[in-house]
Amino acid sequence: MFNPFRRKSSPSPLKPPRAPGETIREVDAQALTSWVTGRAFVEAFIEPETVVNEMSVVLVDETGEFTRRRIGGPKGIDAVAKLLQVPVYDVEETGYPDRMRARIERDRILRKREEAAERRAKFERGENPYS
Repeated sequence: MFNPFRRKSSPSPLKPPRAPGETIREVDAQALTSWVTGRAFVEAFIEPETVVNEMSVVLVDETGEFTRRRIGGPKGIDAVAKLLQVPVYDVEETGYPDRMRARIERDRILRKREEAAERRAKFERGENPYS
C-alpha cells in the first residue's frame, strides 16, 4: 500500500540498456558505413536515450529512405560524425525531415493498396478475403 511517511524510496528497477558513456558497437558502425556508401545527401538525426532504448541515430538519404542504429551514448555521437562525415542533428531540436515522413506515408499507402488488391483477388476467386 502507498505509505507517504516512509523514509526511503526503493530504487527503480528500470535501467537503460547500456551505460551512457559507451560508444557505437563495431557491428552498428559497419552497418551504418555500408548504408551510407553510394547514397547522396545523407543526414544523421540523433534520437535520445529512453528507459527502453539506447541512444540511436537515424540516417536519412535524399529520397527519404532511412535506417536506424544504436550508438550507445554521447560518445557515439562523435563517433558517428567522425566515421560518416555527414551533418548530424538532434531530432528533439530539428525533428525528422519532411522527406522521411513523406516516404513513410507513401510506403503505408502502397502497402494498404496491395493488401486491398489481395483481398479483392480472394473475393473474386470466391474465397474469404479476411482469412
